[in-house]
Amino acid sequence: MVAKKTDGAPEPARTPEDMTFDVIILGSGLAGSVTGAILAKHGAKVLLVDAAAHPRFAIGESMTPQLVEWIHILSERHDIPELKSLASVEASTRDIGPTFGTKAHFGFLKHEVGKEPDPREATQLALPKIFHQNSHMFRQDSDSFMFHVAIRYGCTPRQNWRANEVEFDDDGVTVLGRSAAPGAEPELYRAKYLVDASGFRSPLADKFDLRDKPTARFKHHSRSMFTHYVGIKRFDDVSGHPQELRPPADWHTGTMHHLIERGWFWIIPFDNHPKSRNPLCSVGLTMDERTYPKPKDLTPEQEFQSFLDKYPAVKRQFDGATRVREWISTDRLQYSSKQTVGDRWCLMSHAAGFLDPLFSRGLSNTLEVVDALTARLVPALKDGDFSAERFAYVERVEQGLLQYNDDLVNSSFIAFSHFRLWNAVFRVWGSFITPGTMRLTRARLKHFKDHDVRHFEELEKVPYPGLWWPQSDSFKRILETTAETCEKYEAGALTGDEAADIVFGLLKESPVVNPVFGWKDEERRFIYPNTLTMARFLYWASVEAPAEMNSVGREFLLGIVKAGAKVRKLL
Repeated sequence: MVAKKTDGAPEPARTPEDMTFDVIILGSGLAGSVTGAILAKHGAKVLLVDAAAHPRFAIGESMTPQLVEWIHILSERHDIPELKSLASVEASTRDIGPTFGTKAHFGFLKHEVGKEPDPREATQLALPKIFHQNSHMFRQDSDSFMFHVAIRYGCTPRQNWRANEVEFDDDGVTVLGRSAAPGAEPELYRAKYLVDASGFRSPLADKFDLRDKPTARFKHHSRSMFTHYVGIKRFDDVSGHPQELRPPADWHTGTMHHLIERGWFWIIPFDNHPKSRNPLCSVGLTMDERTYPKPKDLTPEQEFQSFLDKYPAVKRQFDGATRVREWISTDRLQYSSKQTVGDRWCLMSHAAGFLDPLFSRGLSNTLEVVDALTARLVPALKDGDFSAERFAYVERVEQGLLQYNDDLVNSSFIAFSHFRLWNAVFRVWGSFITPGTMRLTRARLKHFKDHDVRHFEELEKVPYPGLWWPQSDSFKRILETTAETCEKYEAGALTGDEAADIVFGLLKESPVVNPVFGWKDEERRFIYPNTLTMARFLYWASVEAPAEMNSVGREFLLGIVKAGAKVRKLL
């Protein structure tokens, strides 16, 4: 899609040299800054603009194992060591500041209105300790850090500068905008390519009418409200649950999800390890706006308090706590785009669409898209081919990431009302995190050995871009059948137990679902893989598992052996 220049627009030839760039990036969050740093490292002249300025508040603080791997892959593929400062709480504390929390697990506890939660209606996935400890990213600091990394690599920054008009022609793109400074005159910039990493209020989405209308195409519905607090109590201290019914990892050491009917609270502490000096805690509530219409007669503070009043155990966490910034309260979060790449432009990640923060996929999805885009944009800047066809995979992976997450998150919201069904859906999600991450680690280990970029290019040769394990027909069938089953439960065609039986049956019968961690055992609600468990899993994956898992497990294990003493540094 190429737009024509408007009448009276200045000719590109008259644009001063210092106003001409190879790439203009709209948005200097992590997506824009990481992309800018990569392009600048490869010699591109990059303009990185943003309507706001760093440091600034942002959410999306919970890390995942896949995110850690994409951080390492981008760092090693493009020789940007600073990226690894984001890869673990240890590195972030050392290189950025003592403001990041630690993330030892994903924890989930079911609540009902007016009742104390049953400790038997809880699930938890503790992250394997073979990897460095994931973090709760303090986005004010992580985003500002990467913004300044991008500048050090050569990006030209313009903060507090808003793009007002974007025009394309056969030779490039013209962006007209203005600084927020009083009396500032309009400024015009010229580039060969435009990356829109601005998020929901995408100028390109508006210009080309790219949003699906009248609403997003996703099945899932939710709205959200969020802020930061000080003084949030540890749930371990206020739950009142007996020790023998508690999970192996304290709730406070990870990301806490309090599940309610078609919604969930998040509690993400930044003060949960000894080296942190950050007293803040990220707090949010996400719920189906059809079940909970946004009230017109309540402030966000009042609405949040009304939810706390319904769930006594959650409310105890807030006794004596103080909000430190204003609430942000959204309408429906979901939006989608008919098209995400065109001739000389790309809607990146959250500019392309958004689903829900339930499984912390946002940053992992973002960096996967950064990898796909920069792998094509760097050579495009050398040969001058910026056609949409060249970037077709970027579109496939962006749309796939949203589509498959829609199946999973919609199933989860449906299942929150019935613990057995949630327990089953939890396993569909959790059981494929490890193989999905291992294929990324396998590529990185191979690259470490011979520095051949083809190992990373092989990651794209898959039938289902955007699926967590994108070459697995088995996983795709399990996910799709789970989604169909949960929708039948929602429609009343199945009871909760009948739906749970179907999903548990899928897991138990599947030869690619890892039996070592306990994913097939309904009674094992807390998945806590220790070193011995990981060793048993690697043996199963590399020797006993079927071919689609065996190839991942065997090459992963072989890569670890060949990496030798340096493996701890790698992982």
